[in-house]
Amino acid sequence: MGADRETDGGPGAGSTGGTTLADVARQAGVSVSTVSKVLHDRSDVASRTRARVQRLLEQHGYLARSRPAATALAPGGLLDFVIKDIDGPWAVELIRGAEEALHAVGMGMVVSAARERGGPTAGRWLDSLATRRTRGAILVVPELDEDEHAELRRLGVPYALIAPVEEPPPGVPWVGATNWPGGLAATRHLVRLGHRRIAVIGGPPDRLSSRARVDGYRSALEEAGLPVDPDLVRHGDFRNEPAYRHALDLLRLPDRPTAIFAGSDQQALSTYRAAAALGLRVPQDVSVVGFDDLPFAEWVTPRLTTVRTPLPEMAAVAARMVLHLLGGEQPETTQVEVAGELVVRDSTAPPPHG
Repeated sequence: MGADRETDGGPGAGSTGGTTLADVARQAGVSVSTVSKVLHDRSDVASRTRARVQRLLEQHGYLARSRPAATALAPGGLLDFVIKDIDGPWAVELIRGAEEALHAVGMGMVVSAARERGGPTAGRWLDSLATRRTRGAILVVPELDEDEHAELRRLGVPYALIAPVEEPPPGVPWVGATNWPGGLAATRHLVRLGHRRIAVIGGPPDRLSSRARVDGYRSALEEAGLPVDPDLVRHGDFRNEPAYRHALDLLRLPDRPTAIFAGSDQQALSTYRAAAALGLRVPQDVSVVGFDDLPFAEWVTPRLTTVRTPLPEMAAVAARMVLHLLGGEQPETTQVEVAGELVVRDSTAPPPHG
């Protein structure tokens, strides 16, 4: 794993010659983690090793600086907000919620992207935590692995997760949405309108949230005595292009569905596009329900019926979990699911001839 240079502002911050912490670690014959501990004045480094590393840090222009004590929630300082997909409306809502919660207690926030695994900058965000004056982290990094959890513990960085792929290790705080009830409510709504051929376009099947939404869909059909047709169950990645292809396939079936429950608002918009490409109207020919209630859901035509996921609230809860840890307290619970609700608008109606 590569290491970033020191990125805090101010005179003397950062290496003047492009030397990274990994370079310092190599020259000192120690790990990057040990260099980080010396840089942040951690006590668990032998005195001779500390002196050797400090000489090299000074030689290369690094400033040693202490991470604020985790037992005292003093105002000021920064939390890191790390998110895999930084460019979508989903990310904007999460960032807004976290920033507002931290601003209320006088803290700032640094936002960075977690790159795809295997890429040239994968894992760089974790290196940056070792070199910044970071008091804690909010992580929207679904595929956080055991090595990364261990590295965060070694760095002494309090952190909370938002929407992890799987339930994290015991004791790690995390926040999610009520995904199964959301899928249930969305599908029940379509059943009550009279739909009997209801398709679902979920997210990746290995994601906890996606599986829960599709399970809610299945439960609603079973509750209504309707069969779950495997041909009507598709999985994408919560984004546009795969959902568009799935929607085209579904709407080209000889016995096409009269309604589609999309696992995200972006997938729902792709379903709108696929319907239009085939000369079908929403909701007259096909009803569409989304998931998230992103701001654009109110402004598209027709206005999107969707399950509201309180994204800003989820991020605020995660921020407060980290603040509890910084104050030397454990959160009241390490697993929180923030309740959403079905918002009925104009994209759903009774089925044609139903």
